[in-house]
Amino acid sequence: MVAMPAGEPAPVLRHAEPVMGTVVSFDIRDAGPAAGPHRARIETGLREAVAWLHRVDEVFSTYRTDSQISRLGRGELALADCDPDVAEVLALGAEAERVGDGFFSVRPAGTLDPSGVVKGWAVERAATILRAAGSLNHSVNGGGDVQTSGEPEPGRGWNLAVAHPLHPGAFATVVNGRAIALATSGTAERGAHIMDPHTGRPADSGLASVSVVGESLTAADIAATTAFAMGAAGKRWLERQPGLEGFAVTVEGRAWWTPGFAAYAQLPGTA
Repeated sequence: MVAMPAGEPAPVLRHAEPVMGTVVSFDIRDAGPAAGPHRARIETGLREAVAWLHRVDEVFSTYRTDSQISRLGRGELALADCDPDVAEVLALGAEAERVGDGFFSVRPAGTLDPSGVVKGWAVERAATILRAAGSLNHSVNGGGDVQTSGEPEPGRGWNLAVAHPLHPGAFATVVNGRAIALATSGTAERGAHIMDPHTGRPADSGLASVSVVGESLTAADIAATTAFAMGAAGKRWLERQPGLEGFAVTVEGRAWWTPGFAAYAQLPGTA
């Protein structure tokens, strides 16, 4: 999933930061040279957002043996001794497990791993930091999971293209909207990495990808992972989730979507 380029020039500030095992891209549309002192505040906010993402990596990376989440998982650290953000993420995971009928878990294979919460949550928080610094129009793209604010230019929403999981370089659909979030879970980039907590094994759901759109990237990211693990039942589950709409591609190349998703995208057979 990628943010598509704007049609007309705008006062733009862009930055790409390698962090959390991916690249987080910032596209800020109200911080050009003409913005004056306003730009300086937003640049400070951008630095704070980047620092935040690196702090998240230090605390939550399951690939770092010294991270708080790794030490907590090994029993070397008590939850009370961790950053308060750890308790927040684990609480989000527990609620997601409850709402998702156990198809989402921060211990998907028996080992503590809240990665299914962390990326969307961290990217959404980075966007919040930018808003606090005065940027009303921006997108933050964390390896394909995108949180937007406002619009890229007056009168036009953000265009977010969903990569086709079976055809590299092609798009399955394009979502458009203002202040929206879009998350995709699937096998195209990392293979069969999404676990079914009921079996402790990679989910064999018959799906190649699930994309979810809403206002909150945290919620969309969790829902995309949950629906992917559910397979065909994920459509009915997504239809019951307030403020969220979904689009999926099956391993056979067919697509399904929730009724409200059509408000965001041009869909196969709806032209």
